[in-house]
Amino acid sequence: MKVYADEKTAIAAQPQESAGSDITYLKEQAWKVEFANAPVAKTAFSNIIKTSGQILSAPNDEILVTAKATGIIMFSGKQTIIGSAVKVGTPLFTITGGELTEGNIDANYMEAKANYEKMETDYERATELVKDKIISQKDFLQAKLDFEKAQTIFNTIAKNYSVKGQTVSANISGFVKSTYVTEGQFVEAGTPLATISKNRKLILQVNVSQKYFNNLSAIASANFKTTDNENVFSTTQLNGKIISYGKSATANSPFIPITFEIDNNGNLIPGSVAEVYLKSFPIPDALVLPVSSLIEEQGNFFVYVQTEGESFQKREVQLGASDGINFQLLSGVEEGERVVTKGAYQIKLSTAAGTLPAHGHEH
Repeated sequence: MKVYADEKTAIAAQPQESAGSDITYLKEQAWKVEFANAPVAKTAFSNIIKTSGQILSAPNDEILVTAKATGIIMFSGKQTIIGSAVKVGTPLFTITGGELTEGNIDANYMEAKANYEKMETDYERATELVKDKIISQKDFLQAKLDFEKAQTIFNTIAKNYSVKGQTVSANISGFVKSTYVTEGQFVEAGTPLATISKNRKLILQVNVSQKYFNNLSAIASANFKTTDNENVFSTTQLNGKIISYGKSATANSPFIPITFEIDNNGNLIPGSVAEVYLKSFPIPDALVLPVSSLIEEQGNFFVYVQTEGESFQKREVQLGASDGINFQLLSGVEEGERVVTKGAYQIKLSTAAGTLPAHGHEH
């Protein structure tokens, strides 16, 4: 007995059964596998533009975390590992003064605190003196202004500050998408430290050939699958909507971009390349079957048609448009005939291996 690497290799190595002749596939055999058939019916379908695209993070779904002071970066445990879930207020980094002689956050804190306390004392003193008209209203207002300025500076530095330094926390809930610094790195105020993504919305950016420019206005949805996932997703099921499409191609690209915003169902990874089926003008009363019905042999496509309870006929079919889930049937099967939608490969494999009895039941 020869062993093959996989099912498709085994099928390809077997003799091909002739199309058009009835074969038998017993109910007892069908019960052992995932098996189903359905009548071919007319339904609404769409012209399809098959192209490629990419899954990206939504611009308004991310926020950049930046340093609020100058100093040395220290990581706050495991929360800064890429992919970690964080909530608002989760500590991500600590900025310390270390042994810096200039721009030392600890020294800045002490200086701001001393200045704030001095201005507060001066303001309280001025408040009493202006009552007795010992100082002018102008001097009192200046003391008040100096105090409020010092208070603002101190509160800014003191926010999230401790003896360990200033804590930089997550300002939205989500997950850490990327970090831009390393432990012990010197940073200045405003330096990007990390990106946090809400992971709620994603962008499907699709590239369309210029020859389909006149079809763009008819596109409202799409099916797609990524290279790292065999599942076919629908923009409609993901609450998708077109947020923009190009009005012309650019000098750098012969393609016209179309951008969908979709919900992230947890199975999509930003950066993934996608195979996209754009749904264009409607095709009324199309004969439609699922892609799972098809058997491919040397570039030709076949389905199994149920002629009687346990009798099936292999038919060559001509295909029209496919949206990744279903395809339009142009010829080979008539409306109302029942076609095997699940288990076609099992019939093919059993027939090729010569394990199907011509008639009757297994016992």
